[in-house]
Amino acid sequence: MASLTRSIVIGPLSRSSLPKSTSSSSICAQCRRTFIASPALQSGHNKWSKIKHDKAAADAKKTAIRTSFTKNITLYSKLYGPNLSDNPQLASVVAAAKKAGTPKALIEGAIARGQGKSSEGATLEPVIYEAIVPPNIALVVDAATENTKRVIEDLNQYVKKANGTKSPSKFLFERRGRVIFEKGESGLDVDDIMEEAIEAGAEDLENDAEGNIIVWSDPSSTQQICKAVGSKFNLKIAESDIVWHAIEDTRVPLDSSEELTKFTDLLTSIKDYPDVQAIWSNVSRGNMSDDEWARVAELINE
Repeated sequence: MASLTRSIVIGPLSRSSLPKSTSSSSICAQCRRTFIASPALQSGHNKWSKIKHDKAAADAKKTAIRTSFTKNITLYSKLYGPNLSDNPQLASVVAAAKKAGTPKALIEGAIARGQGKSSEGATLEPVIYEAIVPPNIALVVDAATENTKRVIEDLNQYVKKANGTKSPSKFLFERRGRVIFEKGESGLDVDDIMEEAIEAGAEDLENDAEGNIIVWSDPSSTQQICKAVGSKFNLKIAESDIVWHAIEDTRVPLDSSEELTKFTDLLTSIKDYPDVQAIWSNVSRGNMSDDEWARVAELINE
């Protein structure tokens, strides 16, 4: 009995008699294996992020190309009629749009909009939406729709999300006609077309940064300028609009990155809205860099 008692006392104290347990070095090895695996997961995450970023950039480029085509299709339909056989300018841009993969529905819708109708043939009503958004920048949005109430409600939501308000803003702009002729290969400049442009109703002429010729006029003279000047000098029309031109001393600068981001996010939402045709603003460059200003300029018509 005493012997049994001794073995019970001694047994637990004998290191050799204890069962082997997981060593600290073994645990650390497991930790190292887990730690080493983490960069591989991060690498995969970065790869997926890059794929998503590249896809988003490609989608944005595709959308911009389609928007450019549909805008020109609407313009030529409005100026010269919807019949391709009677409108070579329209036929040319439609052919280019098809070649670039622009869906048939978008092309047909753009032709219809040029005639003031929806794809289904319903008459589109013009909508002018006014707002003031931080930091006190004025917006005028031109839209054409079958449902005016819906458009206003939806634009209200966009503006409210940006901490702006639906508010009168047209008084900060003047209504003007604007025709932009592409420079192309003609080599023509403002002086070359000035006499004919003035006879057709032009009030002012200038060149933009790309060398295109901009003709300003009373809103009632734009179509006459397109036909008289464009046809005589065989100039391609890049744009023909009745614009809301901001009065110079009312312009408001964007001076912070936060303001820039919020403003461009709002403009993107509005520009992507199907019934919106143009966005006019009295924003000015302020302290923005070339890249920052380019982000704004591509989203507004003025």
